[in-house]
Amino acid sequence: MAEHFDIYDERGYGIGRAARPDVHALGLWHHTFHCWLVRRTGEGSARILFQKRCLDKDTNPGCYDITAAGHLSAGETVRDAAREMREEIGWSVPFEQLSYYGDLREEDEGFARSVHYVDREISSVYGCVTEFPLGSFRLQKEEVAGIYEADADELIDLMLDKRKTVSAAGAAYRDLGDGESMSMEQEEALASVVAEIRAEDFVPREREYYVDIFRFLKGLALNESSR
Repeated sequence: MAEHFDIYDERGYGIGRAARPDVHALGLWHHTFHCWLVRRTGEGSARILFQKRCLDKDTNPGCYDITAAGHLSAGETVRDAAREMREEIGWSVPFEQLSYYGDLREEDEGFARSVHYVDREISSVYGCVTEFPLGSFRLQKEEVAGIYEADADELIDLMLDKRKTVSAAGAAYRDLGDGESMSMEQEEALASVVAEIRAEDFVPREREYYVDIFRFLKGLALNESSR
């Protein structure tokens, strides 16, 4: 049975419900939840966490993206969606510990597995400071290939075209080499990796959004560290 979403008009007023495939086929507005995580360091800086989308994703496969995100099913609230972070990355906190950034309206159009889609989302965006180690996250393998972190100032400069790449430490599922096999335990284990990341490796969005959200997250981490 297809998942259903609450749908909205251009002004954000609810107009009913529709099945997920119809929502994306017809370009109907719907709500999503975004949560970015940030870590404060002992040196007085901040490191922002982000995920790498699974290569099997219909849209933007292999791109770097929000730490955790998801659609709101019909009847769900943002508070309900926040609980689902544990399903995607194996981590969650009470909703009250999230800091609200704002709402983001996004429109995207393209083809996913040869099927045309129009994605119109109203996303409630939050941030949260975490001390959770990268290797302790438990990623939903069908959705997330790895989780990474990089210095906030370097990421801001990346999006402002002040640098070409940033170095990100990560924990990711390991790819099998030719003729290589692994046990089930090895397949589920995350390996420590380092990646050189370009701005265009992130999901395509307005650069101003990335700059603003990274500054917001840096402020969260540094403000909390001074309390």
